[in-house]
Amino acid sequence: MENKVFVYSTPSCPYCHMAKDYFKNNGVEFVDYNVAEDQLKAQEMITKSGQMGVPVIDINGEIIIGYRPDVFQQLLGK
Repeated sequence: MENKVFVYSTPSCPYCHMAKDYFKNNGVEFVDYNVAEDQLKAQEMITKSGQMGVPVIDINGEIIIGYRPDVFQQLLGK
């Protein structure tokens, strides 16, 4: 099964970059939404997570707030 991974991030967020680097380094495809520019995706992020801070990461429908490689690994089955 292919994982569905969405990253809600901003260009200036160091934890966002760390999360995206984690996925790249582990060969995990993901879709990155820049919520600083995309108001619809920003609203979607808030609706999904209840959070305005980034990163918010959606792995197969599970919402993770922040950079949590231990949780990423668990949810991705790596």
